[in-house]
Amino acid sequence: MSQTLPRHFLFLQGPHGPFFRALAREMQGLGARISRIGLNGGDALGWAGLPGYRAFQGRREGWRDCLEAALDEGVTDLVCYGASRPFHAEARALAQRRGVTVHAFEEGYLRPYWITYERDGTNAESALNALTIVNMRDALAAGGSTPRPAPDAWGDMRQHIFWGAVYHAALVAGRRSYPLYTSHRTPEPMGEFGIYLKHLLTMPVRRLQRRLATGRIRRATFPYHVALCQLSHDANFRDNSSFRTQAEFLELVFAGFAAGAPRHHHLVVKAHPLEDGREGLPDLVRRLSEQYALSGRTHLLTGGKLAQLLDRAESAVTVNSTAAEQVLWRGLPLKVLGKATYNRAEFVSDQPLAAFFAKPDRPDREAYAIYRQFLLATSQIPGGFYANASRKKLLPRLPDLMLAPEGPYMRLAIPAASTRQHIRLVT
Repeated sequence: MSQTLPRHFLFLQGPHGPFFRALAREMQGLGARISRIGLNGGDALGWAGLPGYRAFQGRREGWRDCLEAALDEGVTDLVCYGASRPFHAEARALAQRRGVTVHAFEEGYLRPYWITYERDGTNAESALNALTIVNMRDALAAGGSTPRPAPDAWGDMRQHIFWGAVYHAALVAGRRSYPLYTSHRTPEPMGEFGIYLKHLLTMPVRRLQRRLATGRIRRATFPYHVALCQLSHDANFRDNSSFRTQAEFLELVFAGFAAGAPRHHHLVVKAHPLEDGREGLPDLVRRLSEQYALSGRTHLLTGGKLAQLLDRAESAVTVNSTAAEQVLWRGLPLKVLGKATYNRAEFVSDQPLAAFFAKPDRPDREAYAIYRQFLLATSQIPGGFYANASRKKLLPRLPDLMLAPEGPYMRLAIPAASTRQHIRLVT
């Protein structure tokens, strides 16, 4: 009987906080070897007490050599969060050439109640993009899978901001050990730490302001459309669209709205929940409103519950925000300006923006229901990265997924394909 070598999981950068550390311990408890490459003091803090830490302290051009040396130590699995980050994109490509399994984590496509787990890549590079709605329908029918219900409540936002502040504080404190590190985000680490800290301290005031603004919009009698903003430094926004800033996105939206929307309709600009002021949205919305003669018809909402806003909305437009999933779930018309797994002809409008705002096409709700059910049966895992209770819900489900020979989509799709082939052969 042949003896197989144990799995060796190499971790790269993860979500802020203790999630990767807890996941590594889960895998170690099952007999796997674990190691990590850290790029800064925040990464080092997140691995404290665990074996196999390797600090990358060189210049960006030395990253490949560091990876090669780490992979030469018998690595069988690579684990990362934010698969399109520059450091991670190079690592994934190298791992795939070596036959190393790549485990990619991301915020939930159907957030806030789930996280995303995939193989090889996420978002525009997801294996989901190769599957049609018919493929998904057939796989669901053969697999007999029942979607998991959402939890009763979700409380990760405060913890998300807290762990972001802790991470960047450790990053700043460790600059002497990692003097050459540069982030894919802006501003630089000290500024990032200050933004997280300010965001954390001002949460009560901003929550009250959002509630008041949301209430005014919900009580209003005018029809409105929603522009879903993202963070310009987010890898999904940056790498999977032609836009470099929110200003470029909103310029296009305001122009289309001014040209096509009925004159009694309004536009609500919904900021990302983690928007922290670096985008300058109030001044930007004010300037664009004046430029396109829309003063009095535009509104900026800096956070708040998206569900309450969408309950009365006419339509929504975004680059590629996962918030669009809530739009489609409600059957609202949606216009997408970037690459996304949900950007499919069955339920996303292909109209020019002016025509979309004038009379938007509605999605095929049956097709979207199949897509959503397939996601819930495969890559969307209940729980979260940041709050302790959310991690406790999430972690027990991951080892089986990570140790399986196929990724989550193929685990459901392959049996369906085999069943159809068997039926054809018999008949």
